[in-house]
Amino acid sequence: QVQLVESGGGLVQPGGSLRLSCTGSNSRFPINPMGWYRQAPGKERELVATFTRDRDIRYSDSVKGRFTISRDKTLKILSLQMNSLKPEDTALYSCNGIYGSVTVWGQGTQVTVSS
Repeated sequence: QVQLVESGGGLVQPGGSLRLSCTGSNSRFPINPMGWYRQAPGKERELVATFTRDRDIRYSDSVKGRFTISRDKTLKILSLQMNSLKPEDTALYSCNGIYGSVTVWGQGTQVTVSS
């Protein structure tokens, strides 16, 4: 089964930082994760940051200058460095990737920004 697993979420105070990671959990089905999305309670899932197929990077306007997406040289580990966190960043953060013609999603990791 093709799966992605996220880690690194947690509770942080406003202004703090967190680093999220995402990687495939089944080496029999290698997948390169590409993007981070988030969904807050009562809201639709929205793009946070993603690598495009052209290897460009696209950020949501709400996180530009605060979040940085990166991949390791194997392209198997996707990270999201989140700085200057705000309460409105609170959400379930999920990564995705393409396996063949299918978009695969992880279960998500919760990020809560609160004092």
